[in-house]
Amino acid sequence: MLKRYRIRDYDFKLILMVLAVSLMGVMTIGSAEESLLMKQLVGVTGGVAIMIALSFFNYSAILRLHWLIYAGNIGLLLLVFAMGDSTNNAQRWLTIGGLRFQPSETAKILLILFFAQYIMKHREKINSVLILGSCIVLFAVPWVLVEEQPDLSTSIVLVVLFAVIMFVGGISYKLVFGVVAVTVPAVIILVSLALQPDNSILKDYQRNRILAFIYPEEYATGEAYQQLNSRMAIASGQLDGKGYKNNKITSVKNGNFISEAQTDFIFAVIGEEFGFKGSVAVIVLLMGITLECFTVARKAKDIAGTVIAAGVGAWVGFQSFVNIGVATFLLPNTGLPLPFVSYGLTSLWSLCIGMGFVLNIRLQPKRLS
Repeated sequence: MLKRYRIRDYDFKLILMVLAVSLMGVMTIGSAEESLLMKQLVGVTGGVAIMIALSFFNYSAILRLHWLIYAGNIGLLLLVFAMGDSTNNAQRWLTIGGLRFQPSETAKILLILFFAQYIMKHREKINSVLILGSCIVLFAVPWVLVEEQPDLSTSIVLVVLFAVIMFVGGISYKLVFGVVAVTVPAVIILVSLALQPDNSILKDYQRNRILAFIYPEEYATGEAYQQLNSRMAIASGQLDGKGYKNNKITSVKNGNFISEAQTDFIFAVIGEEFGFKGSVAVIVLLMGITLECFTVARKAKDIAGTVIAAGVGAWVGFQSFVNIGVATFLLPNTGLPLPFVSYGLTSLWSLCIGMGFVLNIRLQPKRLS
């Protein structure tokens, strides 16, 4: 499982970017909710240790256990329904032996790993009805379990990851264009129907979040309240920000006008305290991590490595785009954390596991013959 590697193939810049943005997250969490600072710092330390340790394990050997990985993923998601903790009308958390975590977060990396091996084994027949159908069914099972928690935001992320996985896995461009041609108008029609009163497509709070995005003035004291305040906080930071842990009475954060500032709206705290410069620094780091993953995917020795690196890159990129889009009121509120920055050890460690695999893929580049 352990192999000899060349030090020149080790992706130190990826580690530095992950470490930099994670420490930025620790600082910001310390300002948003000081009592969580040490816990997040310990989490980052543990996550980086996991990432570096995994980077030296041959990913090809680990992927041989892909069916065990899939079964474990399904088992954890089923346990959520049997013995999970409920918070805010959602049952998403699981406590095992004193360890509390969110299986819908671990599902992201576990599905990427499973499909990496599954697609590689069936690469020659990836466009056949049998293999495509089996991929859809194998994805649908965990997706339904996540969506029913309910966790619509994570289920959307999983759909995006599955689409990326299948695309880099080699499905036909004709099929891609056909799916897009059907999906785009279908989604538009579905959203239009979902926004109509007396329908069961979306839950009330989900429908209200979309309506609040379309008509923010009508929901200014309700569903749009957090996003309006978040946008105000970011704008008030201007170029240099109001300062780390400032005590200014004009601070939106200090006035407790943003709930969950340490998780979903962490970018609002960054914008207010570190200004445009700090916001751009975080965006550049997250973009750099995403692009580096795609670069590793392009140089991977096999299709499994390509799927993992591209999947992890899409995960970081898409989730960063959505979180920042929500904080700046460019998108409806979804409740997705900002990768490596928001508080939450399940998300952080799942991402670090993914980065560990990307680092190992980088250590085994495609050799030119």
